[in-house]
Amino acid sequence: MPGIEVKVPDIGDFKDVEVIEVLVKLGDAVAKEQSLITLESDKATMEIPSPGAGVVKELRIKLGDKVSQGSPILVLESAQPQKRPAAPQPAPPAPSASADLECDIVVLGAGPGGYSAAFRAADLGLKTVLVERYPTLGGVCLNVGCIPSKALLHTAAVMDAARGLADHGVTFGQPKLDLAKLRAFKDKVVGKLTGGLASMAKMRKVTVVQGVGTFLDKNRLQVEGKDGSKTVRFASAIIAAGSQAAKLPFLPDDPRIVDSTAALELKGVPKKMLVIGGGIIGLEMGTVYSTLGARLDVVEMMDGLMLGADRDLVAVWQRFNAGRFDEVMLRTRTTKAEAAKDGIRIFFDGKDSKTYDLVLVSVGRVPNGGKIGADKAGIAVTERGFIETDSQMRTNVPHIYAIGDIARNPMLAHKAVHEGHVAAEAAAGQKAHFDARVIPSVAFTDPEIAWAGVTEDEAKKNGMQIGVAKFPWAASGRAIANARDEGFTKLIFDGETHRIIGGGIVGTGAGDLISEIAHAVEMGSDATDLGKTIHPHPTLSESVGMAAELFEGVCTDLPPQRKK
Repeated sequence: MPGIEVKVPDIGDFKDVEVIEVLVKLGDAVAKEQSLITLESDKATMEIPSPGAGVVKELRIKLGDKVSQGSPILVLESAQPQKRPAAPQPAPPAPSASADLECDIVVLGAGPGGYSAAFRAADLGLKTVLVERYPTLGGVCLNVGCIPSKALLHTAAVMDAARGLADHGVTFGQPKLDLAKLRAFKDKVVGKLTGGLASMAKMRKVTVVQGVGTFLDKNRLQVEGKDGSKTVRFASAIIAAGSQAAKLPFLPDDPRIVDSTAALELKGVPKKMLVIGGGIIGLEMGTVYSTLGARLDVVEMMDGLMLGADRDLVAVWQRFNAGRFDEVMLRTRTTKAEAAKDGIRIFFDGKDSKTYDLVLVSVGRVPNGGKIGADKAGIAVTERGFIETDSQMRTNVPHIYAIGDIARNPMLAHKAVHEGHVAAEAAAGQKAHFDARVIPSVAFTDPEIAWAGVTEDEAKKNGMQIGVAKFPWAASGRAIANARDEGFTKLIFDGETHRIIGGGIVGTGAGDLISEIAHAVEMGSDATDLGKTIHPHPTLSESVGMAAELFEGVCTDLPPQRKK
């Protein structure tokens, strides 16, 4: 079939405008008015829509190109493509197929992504059913993950801060632990949030069904709960079934070997604890147990801890926390474990065995794609358990969507929330797409580590031309006043345009500070934009603006820079 050349339409007085996003690729089926590219001038950002439906046969544009009215974008094959409906309306199941509940949309899993998707769908007028295995909403994150761990990390941080006040002339006695009260505090935090979600579900008239859901076919879900089995018939579905902790098959079944969920139960404080896996979750929980009195070892098969973050960020954390650890074993495999009366004996590759009172296994998470009966609905699942989607979060079955841990990495709640909104809006017929430039990551250790966008290590590995500015917190008035000036703020810029493409922070509250960097990357800000933004003084957030000033050579809070 002949192709139609799509060109940049009338965009007013704008000329030589930069292409900052190409939203389609060869072979994509596009609908009329679907956005093809995003342009950005010094005054505005605009998306260029497709003038018609078809399949992308040829791309005549790439990221960074400068275009004006009439510039070619792509060639669209005008044959009737296999077009996905804007508002999916699959054929209903056979009349003989019974169901206890019928709805416009069912959401499987009520974690942050799932409940956000359900609430958004209800707000858009869809009759919504939300299926959750836990007795309360919130999924792993609110019930046995992000929230309870942060409650315990807060307690640990206050305890550590209180000990540090001796250097300020304020001395407290040794803390007395009441683990029952500490557990009650953690549970109260969880209860406040999950109770709020239940109220909001009622306000939105979302029907909540407790139990484990699996697909019967493309339009029905079976839910097995404590009160028996229910069948839900749906027009659309959003899969938000999350992930589970990965297990090591050679470890015995023993209560002294725990995953992060069991570690949060805080049944006691061990004298000697091993964390298997040097990732964020294990090191966060290790921080809690260490502050409460445990001595720590960490074993990691790779060559560093908290891989994904720049090594200079992690180095600050590691120096600050050296006193928590008896041994950090890198490039070391755990090969065997034996349960004995005096503890769990762990064997390592190339090292002597050791005995521990508690072993925390934190070696990553596995998506639950293989546990939901996806094959009965015709949903494609990868070997690793992920369900692949397009930018609208649609699976290969057009009226079924997937979000969160089960859809793609990174496995982060804040990513899942945004994906949930997109999926609900797409199911309601809106032109919503997940097109985030960056997804920030945070390790809620002490000090915290946070990063967003391109990392310095990644940029160097890929041969990117970058500029880096690192503002030390030793020059921050607020950090010094807080007696916590061990950290720094780092910004990474495109070497040619000076636009920010990433950044990292290590220090107290880094997880709160990273949002400005993520926003700057999303908006295409350059060093001048950040440096000229007036930050309040004295604050840790000033370090972002000062790092930008440092990059441009105009920072007056550090000694004069050498002329380049």
